[in-house]
Amino acid sequence: MNVMLAGIFGGWEIVLILAVVLLLFGAKKLPELAKGLGTGIKEFKKATREVTDEIQNAGTDTPAPAPKAPTNTTAQTQVQPAAPQTPPQTKVI
Repeated sequence: MNVMLAGIFGGWEIVLILAVVLLLFGAKKLPELAKGLGTGIKEFKKATREVTDEIQNAGTDTPAPAPKAPTNTTAQTQVQPAAPQTPPQTKVI
């Protein structure tokens, strides 16, 4: 048997796999499973494309300049102490 063809399924193997999947999940669940699989594949391809674009554009992008610290160092703020809190009064009956 050819080594390259060892992983490829024939027609009857595919029919058998589909029959087992149909028996396991049922006819009502199959469209939901296919939709979820399709969305997952679409998200994977999108993420792969974004990563490759980011890697290709990494050399051409210039880094953003760092934000400058405020230069006004003469103005200093004073912190006033908070007013003391008194415990709530309770009435004894």
